[in-house]
Amino acid sequence: MKNITVTKPFGISDLITLLAWAGIIFLTWSFMHGADHFLQLTPEALGKYFNVKWILILHITAGGGALVSGPIQFWERLRNRYRKLHRVIGILYLLAVLASSACAVILAFTTAYAVNWAYAFSVQVWVTVWITSSFIAYYTARKRKFKLHKEWMTRSYIVTLAFVVSGSLLKLPVVQQLGEFAEISPSFFWLGWAVPLYIYEVVLSYRRKS
Repeated sequence: MKNITVTKPFGISDLITLLAWAGIIFLTWSFMHGADHFLQLTPEALGKYFNVKWILILHITAGGGALVSGPIQFWERLRNRYRKLHRVIGILYLLAVLASSACAVILAFTTAYAVNWAYAFSVQVWVTVWITSSFIAYYTARKRKFKLHKEWMTRSYIVTLAFVVSGSLLKLPVVQQLGEFAEISPSFFWLGWAVPLYIYEVVLSYRRKS
């Protein structure tokens, strides 16, 4: 007898995944739309980024690619049925992170100091966590430790998504009333990734004990 593959019907988890992906695409579009003025490539539009304009453009573009491709990796239906596609998208995600984070390192150690030391330091720590979590996610996949791989991919994507979260929070009028960008941005940069990572670790710990 031939083995019969039973295909699960489209369920709630699939719907949630698609809605989450649609939401992230919208947030990514909104975030990148706010950076459209950089494409003018003029000193007035780019300000302190003018001398590193192509690094900035690559950082934003590759970061957008990582934001959009990341959620697909957590879609259980696709991961189970199309493993090769899952690997390809995973590689594309990691390449996007590599390109964007490499540019972020350059920006963190150059133009970031034009704001202040606290801003530069917060970005440096942020990008370090981004690079290391993504590398460990890749390493665990190569070692076929898929449970750990999923956990580290989640951490990597939390840090990826933090760029949009922090940027969106800083645009809120109620947040802008707290002070100048140079004063409040470091705190919201830490808030964007450190708090979600902490919550994820709490949830992960609870699941392991239950």
